[in-house]
Amino acid sequence: MKKVAILIFCLSMLSQLQAQEVIPLYRGQLPGSRPVPADYVEKAEPGKDGILRISKVSVPTLTWFPAPKDKANGTAVIVCPGGGYNILAFTHEGTDVAKRLNEAGISAFVLKYRLPSDQIMEDKRFALLQDAQQAIYLVRSNARKYGIKKNRIGIMGFSAGGHFASTLTVHYADRKIHQREKISFRPDFSVLVYPVISFSESVHTGTMKNLLGSNPAEADKHYFSSDKQVDRQTPPVFLVHAEDDKTVAVQNSRLFKAAADRAGIKNDLFLYHLGGHGFGMYNKKEAGDWFAAMLTWLKKNGLI
Repeated sequence: MKKVAILIFCLSMLSQLQAQEVIPLYRGQLPGSRPVPADYVEKAEPGKDGILRISKVSVPTLTWFPAPKDKANGTAVIVCPGGGYNILAFTHEGTDVAKRLNEAGISAFVLKYRLPSDQIMEDKRFALLQDAQQAIYLVRSNARKYGIKKNRIGIMGFSAGGHFASTLTVHYADRKIHQREKISFRPDFSVLVYPVISFSESVHTGTMKNLLGSNPAEADKHYFSSDKQVDRQTPPVFLVHAEDDKTVAVQNSRLFKAAADRAGIKNDLFLYHLGGHGFGMYNKKEAGDWFAAMLTWLKKNGLI
């Protein structure tokens, strides 16, 4: 019965996604990849909580959720689900988010990025940044097709997806990672929701281990601590966190905000007192709508 329930759930999700366009992130051979072993098979399974979790991603994609034509405002967001760099919480922090963005007139692209693995990557440290750069390259270079504005493309990430998004936010100009024609990889804004930020302070060890290995070099910990990489060219950032988060400490968001303040970068930090970790779009433990606050902030800064 359990297998039947899983099959029905997956077929339901597939029928919903078929209404969207699923875009391969790369054409042909993936850069920096190794041959995928026969037993390394992507899995998409729903949990008891109804969240579809995807593991062993080796073929990255973007799923396009266009804003309704009568609401579209030209802004787009690349949405990056979290999961500790072990799985992707694809519905809870991906497609559900895209649908609410659409309600606000914002087009969304849910990114199914590769999960770090020595089995399928030559250097798992940098493959994810490459996927992030490729995602924004595809969206920006096809802006006319998608009916969006090239200067209104943001990135949003949750938990480890927040680390993923923050890494692009501070390392978008690292052309050693990805070389393409002269289209900027810089997001026009970033939204980081209970993000992993630091690999030096208040570390979420699972995320760091999955990306950098069991004994990461200090240089790697520094490079991938996004708060240490903020400069005056960093795009505007909106952060969301709960102060009682025991999985990814709120200090992560505070470190990034402090760095943005020092650099003179437009930013805001929306804090809940309660909520823990992984509340996604709706915090059931405390009143207040971070998404509505984010929309107000985007309007204030001319981003929608």
